[in-house]
Amino acid sequence: MATAPLIVQKTAFQHALLAWYRTHQRALPWRTSPSLYKTVVSELMLQQTQVKTVLPYFARWQKEFPDFKTLAAASEDRVLKLWEGLGYYSRARNLHKLAKAVAAMPAPPDTPAGWQELPGIGPYTAAAITSISFGTQTAVVDGNVVRVLTRLTADATPFKDSTSAVKVLTPLANAVLNPENPGDHNQAMMELGATVCHRQNPLCTICPVLAFCTGAKRGEPEAFPVLAPKIIEQRAVTRVWCVREEKLLLHRTAVSAKRLANLHELPTAEHLGLEATAFDKTTLVAKKKRGITRFAITESIHRAPAPRGRLAEGLVWVAVAEIDTLTLSGPHRRWVTELLAVKP
Repeated sequence: MATAPLIVQKTAFQHALLAWYRTHQRALPWRTSPSLYKTVVSELMLQQTQVKTVLPYFARWQKEFPDFKTLAAASEDRVLKLWEGLGYYSRARNLHKLAKAVAAMPAPPDTPAGWQELPGIGPYTAAAITSISFGTQTAVVDGNVVRVLTRLTADATPFKDSTSAVKVLTPLANAVLNPENPGDHNQAMMELGATVCHRQNPLCTICPVLAFCTGAKRGEPEAFPVLAPKIIEQRAVTRVWCVREEKLLLHRTAVSAKRLANLHELPTAEHLGLEATAFDKTTLVAKKKRGITRFAITESIHRAPAPRGRLAEGLVWVAVAEIDTLTLSGPHRRWVTELLAVKP
């Protein structure tokens, strides 16, 4: 690992990186007219979500919840409705709780430690918020920064996952951090990884820090970082499609659930007390695939007769005309809209 050359040339590296960023950064709404609130919202929305996906959500969010106070006063149902489709709904709940906490403070915290005491804020997010909004000299390290740093130094350390790589590379990130412009430096590192130093086919010929990159000099930048392949687990779910008198049967997840609390989805066979084997190709109306973290999920949606008697806990009949007022998980919103259009 060739860290020494980068450390020795860190001032030149910092200047080259910052000059590039200030000319070529994407014009993102949380950058063009920055504020602490916009930085916080964008950082939570961007967790495990691409910028292009976040942009329309961010615009709608800012229109309805322009500051901590407004967000703090909103109902959880409304917060989740505006988040619908972004996934990982704990982020929305944490942002809502965070807004209530900040709105009740005389002033927001201005240190990473202070922010980490708030809901949903870990070391990475705390470093991003405080370096950008308060100029704290704390490096931000995410997957993009891991990729940039390992290529700059040709670090061939085998990491079991991105989390372990972040932990190992954080000291180096802090060592090369621009102390005069830590916020812009952190954003520049992430921007470089997102727009130039791609996982595959990195754009080395236009890279502003090519002169400092040992991986590129060796002709093998894509060899870094060395991450163990993800183990993807296959899962199958049988869902039920049941319409009666212009009403659709849905399942509302319990408020105490770890995932998707209070959100609606199509019920599973188990929710109706049925076995997946009760269905076959003749009842199949759609087969959908999606990925969640390390799971590849195949969801088969089957027609089923309306259940008799009292509905099991969590099951609800919803008028088709009122479905838009509910909060559904993103995939299920798409599937329900599609199936209602074709009326299977």
